[in-house]
Amino acid sequence: MATKFQRGTATSEICQVIRREILTLEIEPGAPLDETNLSNRFNVSRSPIREVLSRLSAEGLVETVPNRGAIVAPIDLKNFSNFIEALDLQQRYATRLAARFRTAADLIRLRELAAAYSAAVQDRDRFEILQSNYDFHKAIGEIGRNPYVARHYSQLLSEARRLLHIHIRFLEATQSEDKLADQHSDFIDAIEAQDVAAADQVAHEHTFQFHDRFLKALRYEADDEFSIEVAAGQLPRIPRKVAG
Repeated sequence: MATKFQRGTATSEICQVIRREILTLEIEPGAPLDETNLSNRFNVSRSPIREVLSRLSAEGLVETVPNRGAIVAPIDLKNFSNFIEALDLQQRYATRLAARFRTAADLIRLRELAAAYSAAVQDRDRFEILQSNYDFHKAIGEIGRNPYVARHYSQLLSEARRLLHIHIRFLEATQSEDKLADQHSDFIDAIEAQDVAAADQVAHEHTFQFHDRFLKALRYEADDEFSIEVAAGQLPRIPRKVAG
């Protein structure tokens, strides 16, 4: 049975559903997003669907391709090194500015967002981990009071969310979820102290921690030596390793 949306809330609610499915790769990169199919799925007209696709396009999650219409934006692994370089520069500058210009109210906001992230990690909610991490770093960009830096940093953070999802799945598969915990206290400490140099270092280290773990996730593969010959009625245990 189709979901009934309250008048005036359909666009935001549908956007949230599709965003979650894109970020968690339930809808794969490159998949078509047909307006008619989506309007039928959500039992709404095509007008709110167009608005949803427009919003997701602004987040870098949807692209319009000639003769194909809207599709889920591909994940560009070929340019990953360029992406990391840009993220590193923007993250360091945004965090430096936040350390210079933060207020007491900003610190309260950052601690609330960090607590939301910790709660998502505790609940093992992949989507909320992605969103709360994005919200925390986006807030850092806004605290710096430079709208150009904030906008560019937010765009990179948005593009990073699906990469982070791959990273999270890797940590879960290797039983390393504990590495997701306490990702933000060092940012808050440096920003609270208004230590620009420390803020720069924390941001740089954070970027390349993500870089290293993501590359490990891409190299994660099944052990070639595992055996599927098991006793009747038993499921095979498949050991896995990180290649390289």
